[in-house]
Parts: sequence; structure tokens; C-alpha cells
Amino acid sequence: MDYRQMTSPCGLDCFNCPAFLANKDIDIRKSISQRLNLPLEEARCEGCRNTKGTIAFLGDNLPCAVFQCTSEKGIAYCYECADFPCDHLHPYADQANTRPHNTKLFNLCLIKKMGIEQWAKDKAHNVKRTYFNGKLRVHSADEK
Repeated sequence: MDYRQMTSPCGLDCFNCPAFLANKDIDIRKSISQRLNLPLEEARCEGCRNTKGTIAFLGDNLPCAVFQCTSEKGIAYCYECADFPCDHLHPYADQANTRPHNTKLFNLCLIKKMGIEQWAKDKAHNVKRTYFNGKLRVHSADEK
């Protein structure tokens, strides 16, 4: 898999997204179709790099601001920008319980540190799992 192509400029891992997985999994596609009240053929996503920043199943026909910004600056990921982090990456709580967008900054820092391939293979899937299911740790395991 081309992890660079399937990781959005903002750090979302499209290759782990249910909307992308719906391209090959009809059960996921049916679930998205029902949940979003979309025709079955529209309940999927190819990844924002493959659609020039538009997310059709969400009704977007314009590129997202992050995709447009990174394209104009000629960079692959937001962490490469002198203005990183900026308000394009600001987390919002109104959909934090269902959308992984608050993981963007963490992912971008990991991609910068680990490289895209190692992050994609070793860490990306666990970031969302921890975000949605993990418990806040104030102390390290050694301090208990």
C-alpha cells in the first residue's frame, strides 16, 4: 500500500478509515449508507489525495482547507510548514466522540518522528483505538 498517498496532509490515516475500507467491504458500506442516509454507491471514500481534497460522501464538492493549503505550499504534510500547527488543524469537540480528527496533530508529530511507513505499519491503527477506547494516564506505569 502507498501510505503516503493514503495519508491525508493533515495526518488522518485514510487506509484505516471506515469510509475507505467500504470500497472493499460491503457490510461497512451498508452501515455508512444507512447511518448517513446515502445511496450505497456513494457510501465510500477514495482518500482525499485521490480526490483532490474533496470528500464526496460528506457532500463536499470543494477541497478542504488543509488540502488546498498544502497543495498551494507544495508540501506533503502540515508538519513540513513553517506555520505548523495552525488553525486548520484545530481540534473541535462537537464530533470528537465519532470522528478521529482530534488525532491529526498527534499523527503528524509521529509521522515526522517515525517516517510515514513505520508510523503507518506500527502505530496508526493504535492511535484511534487509544483515542476512542483508551484511559487517560496521568502517571507512568513505573510510578504506581
